Amino acid sequence: MQREAHLTNAALMARRQAAVARGVGQAHEIFIARGKNAEVWDVEGKRYIDFAGGIAVLNTGHCHPDVIAAVKAQLDQYTHTCFQVLAYEPYVELAERLNALAPGQGAKKTLFLSTGAEAIENAVKIARAATKRPGVIAFTGGYHGRTIMTLGLTGKVAPYKIGFGPFPGEVFHALFPNPLHGIGVDDALHSVETILKNDIEAERVAAFIVEPVQGEGGFYVAPNEFIAGLRRIADRHGILLIADEVQTGAGRTGTWFACEQWPVVPDLIATAKSLAGGFPISGVTGRADVMDAVAPGGLGGTYAGSPIGCAAGLAVLKAFEDEQLLDRSKAVGERLIAGLKRIAAEVPEVRDVRGLGAMVAIELFKGGQLDQPDADLTKRVIAEAARRGLILLSCGSYGNVIRILVPLTASDALLDEGMNILAASFAAQR
Repeated sequence: MQREAHLTNAALMARRQAAVARGVGQAHEIFIARGKNAEVWDVEGKRYIDFAGGIAVLNTGHCHPDVIAAVKAQLDQYTHTCFQVLAYEPYVELAERLNALAPGQGAKKTLFLSTGAEAIENAVKIARAATKRPGVIAFTGGYHGRTIMTLGLTGKVAPYKIGFGPFPGEVFHALFPNPLHGIGVDDALHSVETILKNDIEAERVAAFIVEPVQGEGGFYVAPNEFIAGLRRIADRHGILLIADEVQTGAGRTGTWFACEQWPVVPDLIATAKSLAGGFPISGVTGRADVMDAVAPGGLGGTYAGSPIGCAAGLAVLKAFEDEQLLDRSKAVGERLIAGLKRIAAEVPEVRDVRGLGAMVAIELFKGGQLDQPDADLTKRVIAEAARRGLILLSCGSYGNVIRILVPLTASDALLDEGMNILAASFAAQR
């Protein structure tokens, strides 16, 4: 790609700092000029392999041709009506497709919105309307969004919650099972029961909300025995179970919804991110009787379920079918896990390699000691990888997890190239 002489990353960063609110963070001081599949080029012409995927938004890659074609076709028809004023078929068709994909035998219905936080907000609204109860129990380390309600649900203070309180009442946090950090399944389930004894009676709890794999919290996979135990508590007390699939959904974990791999069925599923391959749309899919608890006019939004997003979402589903991307997700995950284990064998600071499907991560500790999370090494490795042409992100309550969310459409050769850069970035720190 030809370098545009008037644009540099440094110059654009200076303009950004002068024009954009300081609270909008940036992982890398890089400005993209174009992207294709799992590669991007910056304004200076440098190529990068994208292992971040817009934070799980690009499961079908940058500018997937089918998605772009569908959006271009929709642009020639209409771009906005507000679905509550004039409806359109793509919204209905996408709802039908998600209803059919959702686990469980009963009838399902779907609501579309614009962002992941909106999906979570509306899942809570629906749960409260259906149960006539106010309480919600979330989990430590969970991340659910940046609105005041979703920040209240989020179980991580820095940087998301600092200075923004007070948060909505009747939200409580139980322990998320994390054996690596000393929290077993029994500990987590006991903490739920403790909340029901000490903080709020079960009869006033509307829902549990849990990520099948914690995203921002560190890519910890919720054990099936924990989910089964949570479902038992929920059923005993008439509490609904909400699966936050904003990051895990749209095939990232090897099934369209990660909760398809659960031993039980959630009542509501919130999705967003990769649902439309880079275009804004989110949704709540759930039991028809629960979804219909809200009266007409109680749900919606001006841009909710935009025609552009719906067209893109249908194209994403077609790409998954045509390219067998659910199988590809599993294969990508296996290849990444194998590569990360090779790195772990050479780097004692890497004490855990984990994931579900193609949602994988490694966790770093100083000297390999589990009581000493190594955020500093994590930052250095990610910065070094970027210098070498690989885009990565960190996560976790201690900032010591390197996560991989590469597009599922990336070739094996590109995956291997990225893993080689990661290995070299670790070697450069020795």
